[in-house]
Amino acid sequence: MDKPEGELAFAAAGTTGRDAEPSQTASRVRGTDLGSSTCFPRTGARNLLLVATGSISVAYLPASLTWLRLTYPQICTRVVVTRSAERFVSREALSAITGNEVYLDTWPQGSRSEALHVEWGQWAHATVVFPATYHFVARLALGLADSPALLAVQCGRGFVGIAPALPPGGWESPAMAGHVAALRRRPRTVVADPLPARSWTTGRDDAWRTPPLGAVLTLVDSHRDQPPTPSATVNK
Repeated sequence: MDKPEGELAFAAAGTTGRDAEPSQTASRVRGTDLGSSTCFPRTGARNLLLVATGSISVAYLPASLTWLRLTYPQICTRVVVTRSAERFVSREALSAITGNEVYLDTWPQGSRSEALHVEWGQWAHATVVFPATYHFVARLALGLADSPALLAVQCGRGFVGIAPALPPGGWESPAMAGHVAALRRRPRTVVADPLPARSWTTGRDDAWRTPPLGAVLTLVDSHRDQPPTPSATVNK
């Protein structure tokens, strides 16, 4: 598949100047908690669709989006939040940070001339589910499309990155292992390994959090030059 037009660097999350070059950004954030030692390739993904689901870690999303906008103001970011995500973060805050309308992942009421899932799927060069709950990962892997965001991800033309945030035992679950394997077999789709995290319920480091947003974007970019995975033949 041809890359979308334009070039832009995604970097691992950190705080850098607005005018920093990607190579400068990389050197500044290496070795920090928010950074990564990876190189930061250029990508044409100027339009980013970010789907935020109902993990408590979505409360930290404003910080990640602040970093993204300050470091790479060329990226146009549209955010979609699920109803469960609204328990932990407000659409008003995310809208103020991104400068764009933030959508609720529900079917619109009343008449609407355009279908949001079609618009999102065709607009986005890359889609990131950040954070992705156990339930959302399962629905996505099973091919369900019962919300606008799910339908946009299932039918979209861009690259997809999924960043799970899971409770204790979630990443080790046999069901989750099957879902992740199924998603990783899809073309243009990557699943980021979550990182160990403190569970506020158990008090132990047995939960799982997302990697930094920048690391997820870099993972998506690293798969852009790989040959696509053969898809199943559809009888016509």
